[in-house]
Amino acid sequence: MAKHRTHSVALKRQVVQEYLGGETLHELARRHNLPRNLIRIWVDENVYPTRDGELSEAAALDDIAALAQTIHECETRIEAIERLVARRAAEFATPSRERPRGREPDDASD
Repeated sequence: MAKHRTHSVALKRQVVQEYLGGETLHELARRHNLPRNLIRIWVDENVYPTRDGELSEAAALDDIAALAQTIHECETRIEAIERLVARRAAEFATPSRERPRGREPDDASD
């Protein structure tokens, strides 16, 4: 009976990234001396959740990076809103006679 070969996580990621980059299964299988079906399995595990519902390691890392970017964008927006609120609060805190006014309407319509 044939012995099962084990492949490193680094090789799996490399092959999946090459496939997602546009290389064909045939090219990858030939170059890395792997069965095309095995490459399909690796790609599916990296693109879709595994059987037990958990995301594969590569997909989880991508999700974490995307979430970190989203958190950074939200924090930046929150800071801008806080500055705007502070500015508006300062405007309303000044007495009305000192508060700057916009342009008065012209009385030319009479």
